[in-house]
Amino acid sequence: MTETHEATTAWRELLDTLRELDASFMTGPKAVTDDRHVADGYRMLATTLGVAFDTYLFADPSRPRWVEVNSPFRPDRRWGGDNTDALYFMCPVDPSRRYRISGNRGDSVYFSITAYNEPSPGAWSDRIVALVRDDDLDIDEDGNFSFEFGPQPDAAVLMTRDYQADPLTGRPVSWTIEALEPPDPFRHSEAETAAALRAGAAWLRTMFAILPLAVGVKNSDEHEFGHETAMAANDFAEPYQVPDANFGWSARDACYAYGSFDLAEDEALVITHRPPACRFWNLVVWNQFMAVPGVSDARSSVNGFTAAPNSDGSVTVVLSRGMTAHPNSLTTLDYPRGNLAFRWFLADQVPARPEVSLVKVTEAPTELT
Repeated sequence: MTETHEATTAWRELLDTLRELDASFMTGPKAVTDDRHVADGYRMLATTLGVAFDTYLFADPSRPRWVEVNSPFRPDRRWGGDNTDALYFMCPVDPSRRYRISGNRGDSVYFSITAYNEPSPGAWSDRIVALVRDDDLDIDEDGNFSFEFGPQPDAAVLMTRDYQADPLTGRPVSWTIEALEPPDPFRHSEAETAAALRAGAAWLRTMFAILPLAVGVKNSDEHEFGHETAMAANDFAEPYQVPDANFGWSARDACYAYGSFDLAEDEALVITHRPPACRFWNLVVWNQFMAVPGVSDARSSVNGFTAAPNSDGSVTVVLSRGMTAHPNSLTTLDYPRGNLAFRWFLADQVPARPEVSLVKVTEAPTELT
């Protein structure tokens, strides 16, 4: 049957993309090796499709709205390097328009809005074009703020970051956004819909070119996208400061260090680092899809407010497939393999590389030093 509608063609192209993407984690050199990661791969397909629909198909930069894209409370919004201490919202924008962004800081210990470019429809950002953080704003005694944004050349999307000492008890930042010029005429044309579907498909393909992350040393011919850096299993790569030109949606104010774990049931990683002076830091456990497989009744992260320090100011974390008696014990929720991520916001220097040792669980420390 000959199709005459461009939207029909684009929809079927999207279905073909979805049909093929599981090959990234089911076959080839990056194939996952345990059934939980197989399940996580399909869940990540669904998560990524949902985010793509929200940010491409249903977005209207002339009628802006914040879309929740990372949340510790929603298992369908854990992707791209999420964590249990933060909430992120995204809003596509028109670089020629003016917007007013307002809100209340709540109990945030760090919040910001970053504007990113889009090299082509659906392509991931490769450059930070603007950054507004909390200490750039006039915040009144009740925590309220308001500022104008734009026009901003090359700005395609805004992303908010709201880090909480404890998101289970803290008040999140409230965000509003309004366009300051009249909206475009309302019409969901077939051409617009086809373009949005194709942009979403491109976004999905990029995500699964990155995922799943490696555990252990990468092959020399693998990609160099995003958060993946060369590493050995049960170790961390060198920390680094995010530059303005950076693939994906990293935070310009952050330093990162990435690692991986490969643990038997009776093994643990003892991770020690000395936090620099900074606004916020945390260590989170990821599956191979850059998502925290965490639940509220387990501990899969620790931050600078919840960690118990050693007497010399360093912090030791004991990671195992279960839980141990150490005050900074973290669990992989019985995942045998996965990834780890440190982040430090507004650090006064790039942190030293975390020290890691692989031990038997029975030999892991149970007290602070």
